Amino acid sequence: MTDELERADNDSPWKEILEAYFPQAMQFFFPQTAALINWDRPHEFLDKEFQQIAREAEQGRRYADKLVKVWQIEGQEIWLLIHVEIQAKPEDDFAERMFSYNLRIFDKFSKPAISLAILCDTDTKWRPHQYSYNYPDTKLNFEFGTVKLLDYQNRWAELENSDNPFAMVVMAHLKTQETIKKLGERKNWKFSLIRKMYARGWQEKDIRNLYRFIDWIMILPKALEAEFWQDFKQFEQEQSMSYVTTGERIGYERGQKEQAQNLVLRQLQKRVGELPQSECDRIKSLALNQLEALGEALLDFTKLDDLLTWLTANSGE
Repeated sequence: MTDELERADNDSPWKEILEAYFPQAMQFFFPQTAALINWDRPHEFLDKEFQQIAREAEQGRRYADKLVKVWQIEGQEIWLLIHVEIQAKPEDDFAERMFSYNLRIFDKFSKPAISLAILCDTDTKWRPHQYSYNYPDTKLNFEFGTVKLLDYQNRWAELENSDNPFAMVVMAHLKTQETIKKLGERKNWKFSLIRKMYARGWQEKDIRNLYRFIDWIMILPKALEAEFWQDFKQFEQEQSMSYVTTGERIGYERGQKEQAQNLVLRQLQKRVGELPQSECDRIKSLALNQLEALGEALLDFTKLDDLLTWLTANSGE
């Protein structure tokens, strides 16, 4: 069941929420660094610059990275490298990669970067914070800031009382982890967190942004999702508010399907080669649950005939 509920693009909601609330993220997770920054001046996401130093081989990992230019209160420009490690399992060379990115930024752009990591894993003992080596005539000790979301389990009251949007992000993340095998409980928490946003009187834009994040990571089976959506619509009617509309929801689900289509088509091209347009059209006609099933099945494909056999057996033709 849990495998069916995983999304391949789990970094996307983190990237979106970081862009929408970057100052709040810094103030929530890294207050000492945030205190250096003049937030009256606009910050800038350096996506092109980051792509120049990122390795293509690392794109299979599940993490979100943001390189951001900000201004210090004293007037100097500084660069921040924010890394969100979404991978479920700890990574042995994580600290080395943090150092490598920092070094590449300095080498290519002559800019020292403040490196910061948000760790989303479930291993309480994994707490990378430095990369070092020590030889008789040369030594290095590179330290970077880290936040472990798991630590907020013991600070739940603080999260509930916070007005920072990232408190809601952390609560959604923790409850997603806690309910991997308790999906009915996850549905209840999903509804509870969304109700909290309305109760706080947040602006419509904030509720929409956070709803999108919560909905993206707190995945439910179709039946429970339908129950949740009915409860949510009734709640909005009682509140005389409708920030998240049915049309928006349908559009979001369509977006999910398009993402799944693109992912499956790319994977199939790697497994069996270029696809005829007719087969591409057949794949695009599949429902979201069929696309997810094909995404698992294609790992065993070695030729185009394997795909054609699967489509005949599973696409209702």
